[in-house]
Amino acid sequence: MAMPGYVLLVQENERCAWIGYGRVYSVLHSGNPDNLMEEIPTIVVDPLPEGLDRGYIVLNRPWAFVQWLEKATIEEEYILMAEPDHIFVNPLPNLAHGDHPAAFPFFYIKPADNEKIIRKYYPEDKGPVTNVDPIGNSPVIIKKSILEKIAPTWMNVSLRMKDDPETDKAFGWVLEMYGYAVASALHGVRHILRKDFMLQPPWDSEIGKKFIIHYTYGCDYNMKVLMLIGKLTGELTYGKIGEWRFDKRSHLRGPPPRNLSLPPPGVPESVVRLVKAVNEASANIPNWDTQ
Repeated sequence: MAMPGYVLLVQENERCAWIGYGRVYSVLHSGNPDNLMEEIPTIVVDPLPEGLDRGYIVLNRPWAFVQWLEKATIEEEYILMAEPDHIFVNPLPNLAHGDHPAAFPFFYIKPADNEKIIRKYYPEDKGPVTNVDPIGNSPVIIKKSILEKIAPTWMNVSLRMKDDPETDKAFGWVLEMYGYAVASALHGVRHILRKDFMLQPPWDSEIGKKFIIHYTYGCDYNMKVLMLIGKLTGELTYGKIGEWRFDKRSHLRGPPPRNLSLPPPGVPESVVRLVKAVNEASANIPNWDTQ
């Protein structure tokens, strides 16, 4: 089975990177060089025209892909789309099968519950709304030739969605994810839904045979004493800042410090593995604190 190339998507800023086996390519959609150009072979692409994203920078993602697919020489047959808050915890095989891409199903992407809105972009003559998969574009493993067909539609549908106040209000920050899902359905592409593609601490506690940790949610715990045995254990605070925490939003202006404290005893394996992975990276990347 053909192995996938890798696409690393950076939705928080202006850089996307495509990583093949032994090769790294970056797609920079600011239109201008940056300080990583000397580190990563880079293809500079244009951002959307000024003001078109209305402050929703993720709209630049499908447009960057359209340009990247036109400009880059991509030898791999398959592409993996992933993000910078993904950590690989088990070797990832090619989960796609032929023309059927593989994707992670998100519980909050609900095409059937939003049929009235979805029908603005996926009319009834195209088929049932259940043809729209509950996914975003990441993580996805997909044939390059199929992504080349989907990408322009993904861009155009996402822009139309942002232009429509009802859609924009309903979908919010996941609008571009719906854009990808609808674009795929318009091209008759159904994804193999793999729940084992990814886990999301702290809600998913065990790693098992899953492949990617997605650290999108804050992990907050208080120290709790188990009275019967007098042992300290971590207690999840459910959205409140805890005595121990790891949240990527705490580090928007710079990298996390080296040697983060490990979570308290009794915290799920997924949270412990996440923090250990960050510590491993910071210990092995030169000039970590100056990036």
